[in-house]
Amino acid sequence: MGYHDISLPLRDGLAGWPGDPPVIIAREASVESGDPFAVSRLVMGSHTGTHVDAPAHALADGRTVDGLPLEALCGPALLREVPERPLVTAADLEALGLPPDCRRLLLKTRNSAEGLLHAPAFRRDYTALDAGAARWIAERGLALVGIDALSIEPYAEEMGPVHRALLAADVVVLEGLDLAGVAPGAYELLCLPLRIAGGDGAPARAVLREA
Repeated sequence: MGYHDISLPLRDGLAGWPGDPPVIIAREASVESGDPFAVSRLVMGSHTGTHVDAPAHALADGRTVDGLPLEALCGPALLREVPERPLVTAADLEALGLPPDCRRLLLKTRNSAEGLLHAPAFRRDYTALDAGAARWIAERGLALVGIDALSIEPYAEEMGPVHRALLAADVVVLEGLDLAGVAPGAYELLCLPLRIAGGDGAPARAVLREA
């Protein structure tokens, strides 16, 4: 049974969302310098790399990341590839022919083919969902949706209708997925964000296990 790690490695200087805290991984103690242990200092935002958005990210009274149900974060998931275009629409999602019992949907877009998440600097021209696609997901009752971009919403509309539609419906949003080497199909998703008390989101280790 194969595993696919679909989370981005956290590294010093990793490109992030404009205005978010930069990633700093600094060695505070090292065995090479004579210290008994190696210890590093980590500085980053709560939406760094592969990360989960909790409803509190966009809603004042939304559920925080430490309260997200594990049942939403872990379980059967479908990885589907969508057409190469700037926005994924409700029609694109309808065309995927998802089975009625689909609860977790991961979207592989042109972002993966173009290596956007591995670019040295943030790119604003990533593929994201439009508001109609977000409503489609919310109305279908999915527990989680993931995408291979730092945001599921277009850059010009960050924290706009897409986030609000999904998070108000308690859909967990998983962003920053490294899907370049993973084929579409059925998997088991194992996604565990850091358990930050009262957090609006958190970096996560996300893994797909072949069904």
